[in-house]
Amino acid sequence: MTAVDTVSRQVRAASSIIKPLVVSAGLSVAAAVRTRRLGEKAYVGAHITDYDPLDPVTAAQPHDAYRKLHACGRVHYNPKRSTWILSRHGDVRAALTDTDKINSTQGVTRMKFALPTIVMTDGEQHSELRKKVQPAFTKRALDSWTPMIDELARDLVADVLANPGCDVVQRLAIPMPIRMIAHILGVPGRDVDKFRQWSESAIHILDFAPNLEAATRSAKAAASVIALRRYFMDQLTSGGLKSSNTALGRLVDGNADGAMTDDDLFQFALLLLIAGNETTTNLLGGMFDTLGRNPEQFDMIRQQPDFIPMAVEEQLRFSTPIQNLYRYTVADYTVGDVTIPTGARVMLSFGAANRDPLVYDSPDEYRADRNPRMHVAFGYGAHMCLGAPLARLEAQAILRELVENASQICLEGDTTWSTNSSLRGPTHLPVRLTPA
Repeated sequence: MTAVDTVSRQVRAASSIIKPLVVSAGLSVAAAVRTRRLGEKAYVGAHITDYDPLDPVTAAQPHDAYRKLHACGRVHYNPKRSTWILSRHGDVRAALTDTDKINSTQGVTRMKFALPTIVMTDGEQHSELRKKVQPAFTKRALDSWTPMIDELARDLVADVLANPGCDVVQRLAIPMPIRMIAHILGVPGRDVDKFRQWSESAIHILDFAPNLEAATRSAKAAASVIALRRYFMDQLTSGGLKSSNTALGRLVDGNADGAMTDDDLFQFALLLLIAGNETTTNLLGGMFDTLGRNPEQFDMIRQQPDFIPMAVEEQLRFSTPIQNLYRYTVADYTVGDVTIPTGARVMLSFGAANRDPLVYDSPDEYRADRNPRMHVAFGYGAHMCLGAPLARLEAQAILRELVENASQICLEGDTTWSTNSSLRGPTHLPVRLTPA
């Protein structure tokens, strides 16, 4: 088989995954046209805004935009994007629970598409899917992962200490979650490098937008998803990855009636990669940026290590690794005096909600001793993130190692932030740790 044949096969295979997204893009464009034809009747009562989460500059630094949203009403509408926006903490939480009127069944991104996955279902179907995967995240499972989390944190912080001026995103924030996910899935050490390459590409599968660059990126992501599926199916068919100490093995044991097929197991693994990889990387990178810019807060945590769990929760509120997700109304949905019509695209801004001045005093300040227990960084209600306990353990372990081994976190250059409209975190962050 020639190289051309190989590429052609990859393109054809990738297109089978990308095609629903392209069709969805067309549907979204059509919806936008219909909304514009309705004119002002389409968004009566909403505050018209030019806030555009797809603008790369805004995506990288969204907080000025959030302050403007908070200053003028509860419901906003961007005609250019045909998108309703909820930014108030109470409104976002309410929308996450009112699944009879606004839900995930048509997707959680700008592009409508439906899949029978735990993320894109609601009601009884969602409950059943969640029940299936719950055995992977029991307290017993978390306890079994803790030694590996602690070992990784110790090694990675030591590596950053030994390499002053290094990019902490590449040295620590990226390796920590992907190595941990490989561990809990049971991926053998010999396969971790290629597993990481596929995973880092696959997480962009939902970054679709109707332009050539995004389509190319999504096609590469789809090819990586295909490679991951081939790898997992080969392993699962031969009995690999199903031992009692892996997440997939626990799912098999917890569904003894055979409710979990190999394809279900792969879908769970893919969900874990997409939901638990870049989000945790963003949390860890954001934590270094925050503590480097607020040395007095790092000193406070060093003096009172009991603050570590609370400091991680405050970091989740402050940097919010997933800035927003979307829902679609399946009935007219009322917020205050505004009725969002059936079939509308609604952006739930977690980042703005976590900086709502009606809920948090001085919301643009990081306070390690604040207890922001109501934050929505992990969602809320039925769709509360299943992997939240794992992300918390990883961040707490890294912060614990920093507190014990470093006296100062110095930023050695400018932080470069991602321009993804939903997933926000540092992509380049040179730091120097002063040994304790």
